[in-house]
Amino acid sequence: MHRLQFHYTLSRQSSPAQVRNPLIDLLQAVSTQGSISAGARALGLSYRHVWGELKRWETELGSELLVWEKGHNARLTEFGSKLMWAEGQAQARLAPQIEALRSELERAFAVAFDPESHVVMLYASHDHALGALREFALASDAVSAAHARLHLDMRFSGSVDAIRALNEGRCVMAGFHTLQSPQQGSVAEKIYKPLLKPGLHKIIGFASRTQGLMVAAGNPLGLRTLHDVQSSGARFVNRPLGAGTRVVLDELLAQDALPAAQFPGYERTEPSHTAVAHAIASGAADVGLGIEVAARAQGLDFVPLLEESYHLVCLKSALEDPAIVALLDLLKSPAWQAQLSAMPGYRAWHCGEVQSLRRVLPWWDFPRKARQPQ
Repeated sequence: MHRLQFHYTLSRQSSPAQVRNPLIDLLQAVSTQGSISAGARALGLSYRHVWGELKRWETELGSELLVWEKGHNARLTEFGSKLMWAEGQAQARLAPQIEALRSELERAFAVAFDPESHVVMLYASHDHALGALREFALASDAVSAAHARLHLDMRFSGSVDAIRALNEGRCVMAGFHTLQSPQQGSVAEKIYKPLLKPGLHKIIGFASRTQGLMVAAGNPLGLRTLHDVQSSGARFVNRPLGAGTRVVLDELLAQDALPAAQFPGYERTEPSHTAVAHAIASGAADVGLGIEVAARAQGLDFVPLLEESYHLVCLKSALEDPAIVALLDLLKSPAWQAQLSAMPGYRAWHCGEVQSLRRVLPWWDFPRKARQPQ
């Protein structure tokens, strides 16, 4: 059993949160470029260095990684391919936790470098736009100095767990999503209504995003609807219990009169949109429900099914907190809204506007108080 060690670096430059091993980059470059020399050039390294590192790793791991023959492209051995697959699967599944780890470290350093920095603890359903917002807030060229001092300490979890974290005081803001204009009696009402209270919580608009079927490039099975998924026997991959996308799937299945217990792959789950997309891209699954930006990042095709609203929610009492005020200002900025709308499948939706819970989620019907006789 090979053990792992981690390290991190400090930099002013923005970059994706990654836990990477240099070996994986070497294998990826050589496999993609077709030769050690071309792979070395792509990485900006010398042929001698890449050759030496590959031989060192083969000795360390006790197996050959590459096969190359004169007149043929270099290719990964079966072991090398398994190593690449395992790395890709782990990265996809652990992406939210890696992002949360970096967020925690950066929060600590933000306070160390600038004790007056605003910190917003946010638990949220997995969403790429929130990750982009976090980077936008930290960017040196953010809209104002106040925004540059705003740090979003994010924890990605299911929508249900995010709201519970808010109600239990583990965060000051939560992110969740629903179909646009969810109806009374819907699955979303049954899930979220017990967790949210008019007068106590306030909704903050964030984004409209497209959910749909993520499928292999070219959509080889011709999947267009959930009925197609069921009738074709396609290998579907779901999201875990408590995830907002699973609530959306349950909503769609109920609308189409498709019993969840009879839907193929309903019990097979992956923890994030990224992990679902990777499962499809690697051939381990055929289809899953997710967001367009995750599908495009893995080279998949995307079949749009619905538009949904991604909401932020906080306690009404927190609206005057300086950190929340700074966040609302950032959300309303034209620069951020332009960046958000440029992401595949997203558009700004009442971004930064404080809204009535009853207006956005019209599930409550309180009788009006009778007027007292004069």
